[in-house]
Amino acid sequence: MAQAVMGAVLGVAGAVAAHAATFVYVSNADSQNISVFRVDESAGTLAAVETVPVGGTVMPMTLSPDHRRLYAGLRSQPYRVVSFAINPLDGRLAELGRAPLAESMAYLSTDATGRYLLSASYGGNQLAVNRIGENGVAGDVQQTIKTGPMAHAIRTSADNRYAFASVLGSDAWLRLRFDATTGQLTEDAAPAYALPEKSGPRHFVFSSDSRFVYLIDELDGKLHVLAFDRAHDTVKPIQTVSILPADFHGDKPWGADLHLTPDGQFLYTSERTSSTLGAYRVDRATGKLARIGTYATQKQPRGFNIDPSGRWLFAVGQLSTQMSVYRIDAKTGALEETGQVPVGKGANWVEVVRYTGSNE
Repeated sequence: MAQAVMGAVLGVAGAVAAHAATFVYVSNADSQNISVFRVDESAGTLAAVETVPVGGTVMPMTLSPDHRRLYAGLRSQPYRVVSFAINPLDGRLAELGRAPLAESMAYLSTDATGRYLLSASYGGNQLAVNRIGENGVAGDVQQTIKTGPMAHAIRTSADNRYAFASVLGSDAWLRLRFDATTGQLTEDAAPAYALPEKSGPRHFVFSSDSRFVYLIDELDGKLHVLAFDRAHDTVKPIQTVSILPADFHGDKPWGADLHLTPDGQFLYTSERTSSTLGAYRVDRATGKLARIGTYATQKQPRGFNIDPSGRWLFAVGQLSTQMSVYRIDAKTGALEETGQVPVGKGANWVEVVRYTGSNE
């Protein structure tokens, strides 16, 4: 069955060049499904394609490097990763298989080769690696590594030599040597970067040229800019800014997510207590950030993402059943909300993929 589905997907792939399209995927934890939309790239409007039931509390998702597969993590028992083939013509998902996850995982990513699925467990205090088959289907867990409390994200560097992981409860950003041949991780004795106590590092992204790392805290309302030494895979801090609106009056900050535009000019963050998005201009030479503005968004915005053109931002809220669409001003980075579309309950994660002839 899975082989037939994959064959059908590959069979239509050659027609994509004549049908360039962008698709948005939203995981809805409480509805236990994934919403699929097609984007009108000129207007930013969304057309519903399908809603895919997954039979569990679906939260983190990630794409394969070739964007042919979508992996979705279930945080209800039994903990599983669901592998989907993406039809590049219409964006529809075809389930290819399910495999165990080591724990309830807050974050998923793949290494640069697409042969390994990396994950971080907030409740299980660990990182894990699953092998991915040649067919793009995630398989069994092959390694787990214990961390301090509340591991929250894991990603490899661009050259795939190291993986880095944020551990919220121990205020640490870890460096782990990664063997791309075997998929094995080896943790350094000391963190790559130690953050202030009770800062709660959560998500992070590398700049496209790998010269900088941007790391958002969950607990203190801060965003860190780190200079990244690509020769030695080490970092040093160069700036810390606030993600909070100027009129913040909440009991405590609650940082969530961050994303760079593909051209690296702008960075955006989400803050759940105030239900806002923060926008920043990036100095490409120094990596430093300058605040552009603050924008209201859906209630409790755990996740958002930016389309590959850098023109549109899509934001969801865990306490909302709508997704907001924003136009990104190419010159200023300012956001303009252009519409909303219905999503499921507990919407928390957004992935965006664009297919063109160059995807083949």
